[in-house]
Amino acid sequence: MKQDFARRAGIVLTLALAVATGSFLAPPQARAQSAGGHPEWPGKGELFVGTCYQPIDRTPEQIRQDIAVMKAAGFNIVRMGDLSWDSFEPEEGHFTFDWFDKVIEQMHAAGIRVIVDIPGEPAPIWLHKTYPGVEIVNQDDVRLNAATRYWDNISDPDYRRLAKRLAEKMMQRYARNPAVIALGYDNEIGNGNISYSAADRVRFVDWLKKKYGSVDALNRAWATQRWSRRINSWDQVDLPYMRGPGPNERYLDLRRYWSDDTIGALTDLEAVRKRVAPNLPVASNFWPTAWSKGFNYLRSWDSVSTYGAQGFYPGDPMGAAFEVMMNKAGHDTPVWFNEFTAGGGGYYGTPGRSRMWAYFGLVYYAQSVLAWTFNSHLGGEEQALFGLIDHDDRPSWKVAEFGQIASEFKQLRTLGFPRYHQPEVAIHYSFETDWLTNPPPGPNTMKEYFKGNYGDQVKAAFAPLFRDNVDASVIDIGHDPLDRYKLVILSSAYLLDQQIADAVRRYVANGGTVIMTGYSAKVDETGKWFGTPLPGRLTDVFGLRTNEFYRAEQPLKFRFDGQMRTGTDPYYEVLELGTAKPLARFENTPQRSPAITINTFGKGQAIYLATAAQPAFIEPLIRSLYARLGIARGPETPEGVVARVVDGRTLYVNTNNAPATVTFTGTKKGILTKKDYSGKIDLPPYGAELLQ
Repeated sequence: MKQDFARRAGIVLTLALAVATGSFLAPPQARAQSAGGHPEWPGKGELFVGTCYQPIDRTPEQIRQDIAVMKAAGFNIVRMGDLSWDSFEPEEGHFTFDWFDKVIEQMHAAGIRVIVDIPGEPAPIWLHKTYPGVEIVNQDDVRLNAATRYWDNISDPDYRRLAKRLAEKMMQRYARNPAVIALGYDNEIGNGNISYSAADRVRFVDWLKKKYGSVDALNRAWATQRWSRRINSWDQVDLPYMRGPGPNERYLDLRRYWSDDTIGALTDLEAVRKRVAPNLPVASNFWPTAWSKGFNYLRSWDSVSTYGAQGFYPGDPMGAAFEVMMNKAGHDTPVWFNEFTAGGGGYYGTPGRSRMWAYFGLVYYAQSVLAWTFNSHLGGEEQALFGLIDHDDRPSWKVAEFGQIASEFKQLRTLGFPRYHQPEVAIHYSFETDWLTNPPPGPNTMKEYFKGNYGDQVKAAFAPLFRDNVDASVIDIGHDPLDRYKLVILSSAYLLDQQIADAVRRYVANGGTVIMTGYSAKVDETGKWFGTPLPGRLTDVFGLRTNEFYRAEQPLKFRFDGQMRTGTDPYYEVLELGTAKPLARFENTPQRSPAITINTFGKGQAIYLATAAQPAFIEPLIRSLYARLGIARGPETPEGVVARVVDGRTLYVNTNNAPATVTFTGTKKGILTKKDYSGKIDLPPYGAELLQ
C-alpha cells in the first residue's frame, strides 16, 4: 500500500506539472543600473586579474617597483583609493590629488586599468573632531571615538555632505581618465555600528512617521498593547536596542531604518555619479551581511550597483557559491571579486588554492580577480596580513600564481568567459527574515519556535542545485521579476510581506512552479504572526492550512520517488488539505499527515514540503522536477568538483585538496594543459581544466 501510494504520488506530480504551461506575468521591472546601452563598460570577452593596492603605504620608488612587478605578472587591473579619505583631504576643504594622479599615470603606462574606490569610510579623524555627530554613541549612551575602522555615524548630515563632496571632487577628476574603468563606493559599507545619539533618535522617529503616518498605526504595527508599551506621542518613542532586549517588531524596524540609512548614503553617491561620471559603471565592495549592521542589498542592488561585487574569502565551496550568487542578485552583468583570497590575516597562503578559487569564480560568473592585497602590511590592524609581496618587498610565489591566472584568463576571454548564462532556478532570500529570526538577547519566544538558522535552511535548498551543477539565482522575489525562472524555491520564508505574496501568487497563476517549505509565511511585514490561516496570504495558492506543528521524537520518514527518506530536522507541520493533493506522507508521525503536497493554482503548481529544507527531503524533490520543467542538469562530477558547460566546452574545478577523477564519454582535449583525455580526467588537488 505504501509503495503504491508513492507510485501514484509520482504520477500525480508528473501529470500536475504537465499542465503547467503558459507565459508568466512579471511585476514592474526594477530600475537597474544596467550595462545595456553602455558598450564601453566591461562585458563579454573581458576578464581582469590584478590586485588591491594602497599607494599610501609606499614610497615613490616602491610604487615604481610594485608596478613593474604587476606588469611583469600580466596584471591588467588594480583597485585603489579605498580607506584613504584623509590622503585626498588631509584637512577639511583642502584636497590633494597630485600623488594619486601620478600613480594612475604609471598604472596606465603599464597597461593596467584602475577601479577608483571613493573612500567614504572610514571617515578621517579631523571629521570626527570637527563634527561630533559623526561619533558613534552606543546603546549604553557612551560616546565612542573612532578607535577602529568604520566607527562612523554615516547618518549624520555633516558626514553625508562631506562624503558627497569628496565623491564629486574625485569623480570630476577621474571620470574621463583613460586608465579608470569603474568606480566603487565606501569599502565594506554595511560594517560598523548603529548609533544612539539624541539626533539619531530624532531621525529614527522621522523615518517612522514617514512609514506609519500616525502614532495609532505605529502602535498597531508594534503590538504595543502587550506589556503596557502603548505610545501616546512621537516624543515617547525610543530607539530599540540592537543588543537587546526588545520585541521583534521594534527590532525589525530598527534594522530596516539603518538599512535604509546605508542605502541612502549609497544613493547619495550614485546621484553624484549620474551627474558627474555617467560614463563609468559601479562595482562596490559591499558587506550587506555584516552582523553589526548590514543592509537589505537584495531590495536595493539595482539602485546602487552595476556589477555585483564582493570580497571573496571562501570557506566551504557550497557556501561560497551561495554568497557569490547573492552578490550577483538580479544583475545581468558578471560578478567582480574586488578583494580576492591570496594570503590573509595570519595566513601566508597555500600554493594552487587561489588559482582554484579563480576558476571556481569563472564557474560562478566572475569577471575580475583582485588579490587582497599586493603588499603585506607593516602596521595598523592588518600588520600580520600577508599579501603578494613579503614584508621586505620581495615577491612571493603568489605573484607567479596570480601571473599564471592572468596568462590563462587571457586565452579564456575568447572562449565564453565571463559567463552570461541566465539561471533557470531562483532561491528566495530575505534579509528581513534573517534579521527577524536572529533577535537580540532577552525574553523572546520566537527562537523557541524557529530553532534553526535561516541562512543554513536557505542554503539547504541551494545545495542540491550546487551538487548537480545547476545555476541558481539568489534573489528577494518580492523585488525581482520571476518570469525568467522555471522554478522558484522559498525555504523557511518566515516573513511574508505583501510583495512576496503577490509575486508568488502571480508567478504560479501564470504557469510557474514554486516549492515552499515549513516555517514559511508565519509573520507579516510588521513581524507579527498572521491572524489568518497559515501559510499567511497563500493558503489558496498552496491549497492547504499549516497551523498545527510538532517536533517528532524520531527522525522523520516518508517514501518519495520509490525510496524511503529519513530527515534530520524533527519539526513538521500537519497539513490540512483543501485543493492540494498529497505526494508523500510521513510514515512515523501520529497523524501520518502529508509530507509533500501539490496544488494547481491558475496555470501553475504550488508544492509544499511540511518540514524544513534538509538534504534527504529537498534534494529528491527538486531533482524530480528537472525533466518536467526542462531544467538541464549540469555535468556529473564527484564530490568537491564543480563544472559547467560553456560554449560547448566543459570547465572542471577540483575544490578538494586531494585528487579527483571525472569520467566522460569519448576523447577530449584540455585547453589549459594541451593534453588529450580519453574517458576520464584525473584532476590534481585544486586542479582545473577546460575540455573540448
